[in-house]
Amino acid sequence: MIRLFLRLAVFVTVLAVVGVAGWMVYDRVLNLEVSDLSDLDSAARKAYLNTHKADLDRPAGEDDTPVSFTVAPGETGHQVAERLYQQGLITDRRLFRSYLSEEGITIEAGDYTLRQTMSPREIAAVLQHGRAGEVVLTIPEGRRLEEVADLAAQVGIDRDEFIALATTGQFDHDFLADRPEGATLEGYLFPDTYRLPQNATAADLIERMLANFDAKVTPEMRAQAAEQGRTLYQVIVLASIVEREAVLAEERATIASVYLNRLNAGIKLDADPTIQYALGAPGDWWPQITAEQYTSVDSPWNTYLYPGLPPSPIASPGLGAIQAVLNPADTPYIFFMRDCDKDDGSHLFATTQEEHLNNYARCSGH
Repeated sequence: MIRLFLRLAVFVTVLAVVGVAGWMVYDRVLNLEVSDLSDLDSAARKAYLNTHKADLDRPAGEDDTPVSFTVAPGETGHQVAERLYQQGLITDRRLFRSYLSEEGITIEAGDYTLRQTMSPREIAAVLQHGRAGEVVLTIPEGRRLEEVADLAAQVGIDRDEFIALATTGQFDHDFLADRPEGATLEGYLFPDTYRLPQNATAADLIERMLANFDAKVTPEMRAQAAEQGRTLYQVIVLASIVEREAVLAEERATIASVYLNRLNAGIKLDADPTIQYALGAPGDWWPQITAEQYTSVDSPWNTYLYPGLPPSPIASPGLGAIQAVLNPADTPYIFFMRDCDKDDGSHLFATTQEEHLNNYARCSGH
């Protein structure tokens, strides 16, 4: 009986040892480093990848912010995977290294722009082919064509080529069809942040800006303009003036209503930015206006002299200004001026000339 008990104890102990050993082997296989995987045959590596195949196409997150990533000469895949993991660009460094090893991918030294929204497979492709990093160009709202060219030049785009193409180039977009003959792309160079390859050309940038305009200014918005009896070009002309006048976003629709009320009443627009546009020159594209210049600047863009809309947009309006023209506030206002009691760029609005003169007189006493 005692012998039987001893034999049973030995048998249980052996089973326990075998079980622990088996678990250790199983755990090691599931947690293999690439250096360990290299000791296994290709079949085992393929099995590991197949188990996690879906993860190769699953991004690490939803943040599309560009992340600069540099691979130093001589840096190993193990080191690169570790840094990708630390920067939140991949979630499984073991899987990434295993994929590199199985596919025979060699990472090239260089500077890259990656994003959290890229899958491990996409990141590996970028690092393999040594794609040049991107440059980021931000075009603020309310910049005229020459200013956009100046900003583009800062990221290596030929300024003269940009102006030439934006002035006389031919671009195939339906929304450009209602421009007057000889019109430039002033007003259509949509303000936004653009990510460009380092070797981007002027044509590349302009096409991206026009495509962005096409996407943001929807067919519904264009139909809305037609329903209101205006061409898209007229909307952009007026929106460019609203963009230059409005400092506060919440005042755009009210300022748009003032200009539309003036147009409907046959009153001249009397818009300062249009004179600034006529006077603008390198070094000062938006100069201060003297009292004399309101009547002395003989230009079709001087809306103090010439009624109606000026011949062209004066800058690139943002989506908010375009929407303000299409959906103006319902006001009786005909006049407005800067509010002298505030320094936030807000305005005082008036329906009658008497109210406007009272506002002016009060501010003149400050």
